Amino acid sequence: MGFPGTWMTESGSMVYRVVPKCACSSIGQIMFHSDHGQYFDGDIHDSTTGLHKWNQPESQPLIEASVKAHQTLTFTCVRNPYARILSSFFDKIAGIQRNGNRYRGNLVPQLLQRYGVDVGGPENGFEFDQIASFRRFLLFARDTIRWRRPMEPDIHWSAMSGHIATFIVNGGRYDQIFFTEKFNEGMQKVLDAAPTPVKLDVNEAPRFNESEGHGPKRAHPVSAYFDDLSRHLIWEIYKKDFQLFRYDFDNPDNKLPKGEVDLDEVHAKLGR
Repeated sequence: MGFPGTWMTESGSMVYRVVPKCACSSIGQIMFHSDHGQYFDGDIHDSTTGLHKWNQPESQPLIEASVKAHQTLTFTCVRNPYARILSSFFDKIAGIQRNGNRYRGNLVPQLLQRYGVDVGGPENGFEFDQIASFRRFLLFARDTIRWRRPMEPDIHWSAMSGHIATFIVNGGRYDQIFFTEKFNEGMQKVLDAAPTPVKLDVNEAPRFNESEGHGPKRAHPVSAYFDDLSRHLIWEIYKKDFQLFRYDFDNPDNKLPKGEVDLDEVHAKLGR
């Protein structure tokens, strides 16, 4: 299976396991800058040079050798599950993508037909009942993850622990896992520990939010979207994420983790 979703700097200074909707655009751009002294002109997900990626066949043997040797600083980034699933909804379901189309073609019309997820559109200023539509989307997300129907689970709302586990199961090991909510602190620790050709102060780096402007703004506090049923579904989907990454399940409005990640626990529980 190898190491899908893994990026590595061309200099071999660091390896990153991408977790979608967890600051991956900013991380990729900072990795690019740490080698080349400049940022990639465009969405870093579209780059085909300047950064090794597992989906580029020529990069695979280089990434695999580096990961299995355990000599390269390896990291990933996680995010509060409540905020992450909301971000996925507003970007991928309610929003219009960079190519001017809906995400995954006919997915949104199917969600309207099967689940009653009405997300409006740019022609009406994305006016719709955000709370009702999100809760219906959450039922769909749970169905894809638990029963793999009506489609396979999408990477943007699959559990973070699942993404992170594939890397461990196939022989990788993380040196650092930091929080999106403490991005500057966590990313700086990575850069300080990695032998990067170009030094960078993360506080001076721009943020690259490639989903910004794709769809409507969230109109309510996080907690407004999660009634008892929604929180039950969230626990069903993301129980491991809350437990391993120390996020507060009881208070959706508390975006910050309640403690640090225990790397030994993560490797033990996700490496089975």
